Amino acid sequence: MNSTDTTLGTAGGGTDRRRWFALAIVMTAAFMDLVDVTIVNIAIPSIQREAGASFSQIQWITAGYALAFAAGLITGGRLGDIHGRKRVFLVGIGGFTVASALCGLAVNPEMLVASRFLQGGMAALMVPQVLSIVHATFPAHERGKVFGLFGAVVGLGAVSGPLLGALLTEWNLFGWEWRSIFLINLPVGVAGLILGSRFISESKAPRALKLDLVGVALVTLGLLMLLYPLIRGRELDWPVWGYVSMAGSLVVLAALVAYERRKAARDGSPLVELSLFKVKSFAAGIAVQTVFGVALGVFFLVWTLYMQFGLGWSPLKAGLTGVPFSIAVSVAAGMSVQKLVPRFGRKVLQAGALVMAAGVLLYIWEAGHYGLAIAPWQMALPLVVMGVGMGLIVAPLTDAILSEVPREHAGSASGLINTVQQMGNALGLGLVSVVFFGTISDHLRPEQIGPAFADAFQNALCWVAAVMGAIFLLMFALPKRPAQHVEGEQVPVGEKEPVLVS
Repeated sequence: MNSTDTTLGTAGGGTDRRRWFALAIVMTAAFMDLVDVTIVNIAIPSIQREAGASFSQIQWITAGYALAFAAGLITGGRLGDIHGRKRVFLVGIGGFTVASALCGLAVNPEMLVASRFLQGGMAALMVPQVLSIVHATFPAHERGKVFGLFGAVVGLGAVSGPLLGALLTEWNLFGWEWRSIFLINLPVGVAGLILGSRFISESKAPRALKLDLVGVALVTLGLLMLLYPLIRGRELDWPVWGYVSMAGSLVVLAALVAYERRKAARDGSPLVELSLFKVKSFAAGIAVQTVFGVALGVFFLVWTLYMQFGLGWSPLKAGLTGVPFSIAVSVAAGMSVQKLVPRFGRKVLQAGALVMAAGVLLYIWEAGHYGLAIAPWQMALPLVVMGVGMGLIVAPLTDAILSEVPREHAGSASGLINTVQQMGNALGLGLVSVVFFGTISDHLRPEQIGPAFADAFQNALCWVAAVMGAIFLLMFALPKRPAQHVEGEQVPVGEKEPVLVS
């Protein structure tokens, strides 16, 4: 983390009460982003029915946001360092609000997909500034309390997103149907824009790195070449150009590595700090984060499709079914950081992978045993087990990855961690075409839809369980006990925003 930030105005003063207003504003923005990721999943079937979106377009509605968010995270952080975090934050929250309006007013699925890409890009400008503003605004002795509040916001976002999406879709406010899940961002975004311009003090990094736009372009191109054929392949009967594109994506990503190596030697400002991968625990942790993102991307989308299309449940019933999972994640995350990891170290994360895999296998068994008659209370046990496993992983994983990284690279490393998490999520959403829709016939009679979606759900969960097993093995390369960070320098565990991208 850069400890020599230039803070303009009185933001750094410990007696400035305005900093708490600034904190409330940036936390609201972070909450808005967290909710917007989860709120969409529960409304997807309604979007599919009302907007006439194809299943590949449904995947793009979720994957497009994740891809644009991932591609822009590091660049968004550096723009804040160069041009001022307040300025870029306000541009981000303003753009996010406009993109939300475009999503809510979309006249066809194509416009909705394009607006989601824009929304993800604007979130990439907004989110990296949040903790950078906190770092520049609060003295070190107060940051522990502030980071604790952020942890609460993360947990609240995880619980409230699906419920809020279900309620808004079910209530059909003003006849907006699914559109209200996007339009609700408008008053929040406008308020954040007005109050942020008044209460947030400007700050910059005095020696900010240059932008690596070529690196961003290569990352985005490589991922699009990989994801587009995955998402459209089944619909287009897997054309030859799709395989060529996926193979070509590896060439583009290899070109990215070569370019980043040359750029690091030339001016020391690459998009990806390749020297970090010489640290074994960091390289392994990045692999864990990416693969974990893939598993979550697959699970959350197919879970929604299974409950609402396969079982015919309403959005509210599906949203309430997920509450035990969200609560279990939040409780286990708190326990893992405060009680378990300090005592047992890496074993807690590995136990989390095995527990989550056990929950997935239990879910597969129940889905097969109870069939289409399965009830929400019967899902509670596997969901709680999965939630406990996920909570044991998500909270301490960032610290485990960063524990052996040189402190001067902590900002770049944390930005990269969050970027690959989002990229893994986008890849998982793309793989839904293969592991879920790949097992469903194109021509189903109404009575065949439920059983077909239930079978596809079980197939997808088998893949998720296998991925969790792979994550367990990868975790052996993590340090046995993550090193302790100095107060005020720690990347808040469980938080997906980079502390400072510099």
